[in-house]
Amino acid sequence: MKVLVTVKEIGEVDDDFAIDGTEIAASDLEYDLNEWDDYAIEAGVRLVEEGLADEVVSVTIGPSRAEETIRMALAKGVDRAVRVWDDALETEFADVESKVDVLEAVVDEEGPDLVLSGVQAADNAFGATGVALAERIGFEHAAVVNDLEIDADGGIANVHRELEGGIEELTEVDLPAVLTVQTGLNEPRYASLRGIRQAQRKEIAAMDLADLDLSAADVESALTLTSMYEPESESDAEMIEGDTGEAAGRLAEVLREKGVGA
Repeated sequence: MKVLVTVKEIGEVDDDFAIDGTEIAASDLEYDLNEWDDYAIEAGVRLVEEGLADEVVSVTIGPSRAEETIRMALAKGVDRAVRVWDDALETEFADVESKVDVLEAVVDEEGPDLVLSGVQAADNAFGATGVALAERIGFEHAAVVNDLEIDADGGIANVHRELEGGIEELTEVDLPAVLTVQTGLNEPRYASLRGIRQAQRKEIAAMDLADLDLSAADVESALTLTSMYEPESESDAEMIEGDTGEAAGRLAEVLREKGVGA
């Protein structure tokens, strides 16, 4: 069984940042592995360690800068990686359909039995890519998976899902399948020094759209980012400073002004 894991590099910002046009200033961004994808990586690597899968491959849509993040996935046990990038993908906002176009082509190339993806992305909080990919390639799917057992002989994934309202669902999903995983599925490992060294020797296959028989028109985003701004705060909150007595006195004064206790 081959496992394909989608891996996204995300840009993280501190509390203070600048906006440059319709983007956050590059100098204020630090890049890292998407948290939810880390759990998907761990799930795939464990399947190989348990003898249930022969290989786990990661796929990332991103520029050469993303290779540092990809190496982290390789250091955690991914066997090899695919990185797809093209000038046509260098848009401010790639929609789900454009990403699925690329991932579908990679699935056709790799022929996985199981695709694992994080349930959402930490940068934009989108969570539709995995499910949309399953529909496109005709795989069964389950979302928000927080427990997983694979019956390789039966060709079934036994999954546990925690749904809204405290509902817990146990279900069987026929392979091949796409599963989007939730945090708590496992405990992602730290990359060991040995793993980091080994990752430097593992393959990252760089591909562009032509390699996947795609054109710029195939991945044209239907969404356009028109503006980005920090919303103005309408809060009139007052920070009360001073020692305990001073703070208590000021709090009592504010409460009287607001008519509390009158």
